[in-house]
Amino acid sequence: MTERIIEILRATFSPEAVTIILGALPISELRGAIPLGIFVYKFSVIKTYSLAVIGNMIPVIPILFLLGPVSNWLMEKSKFFNKFFKWLFERTRKRSKVVEKYGALGLILFVAIPLPITGAWTGCVAAFLFGVNKKRAVACIATGVLIAGVVVTLASTGAIKFIPWLKH
Repeated sequence: MTERIIEILRATFSPEAVTIILGALPISELRGAIPLGIFVYKFSVIKTYSLAVIGNMIPVIPILFLLGPVSNWLMEKSKFFNKFFKWLFERTRKRSKVVEKYGALGLILFVAIPLPITGAWTGCVAAFLFGVNKKRAVACIATGVLIAGVVVTLASTGAIKFIPWLKH
């Protein structure tokens, strides 16, 4: 499915815009945007990293400020959305124990680990669920995104094998 989305985006937008959009999408985020920029578009590492981080941060403020009111309204109006948001919130609570335990530092770590079910989107949900102050959440999520971007870039370029303390 991700390949089909990229195909549609590539036919419609510039390579830079596709990289930003892919970085903003909840499934791909940085994990998809950085390899795309480096290997498909042949952008420099700095350009790719910058576009991917910008894209990944675009949805953060709207999600943080609208998730509560929109989810509450939709849950009241629709059984489907009531069930969906209950599922989403429960799933996020289970997977974001580090946020609950360590607060702001936990939120940074949760977003910084570039694995499925972590990242800026899920970090926003976790921040909402655990009542993290919105300004603080934006700063923590941004820090996590910057760290995740470095990790994904190093892994994508193979540079991670040259870091002595990360060798097996």
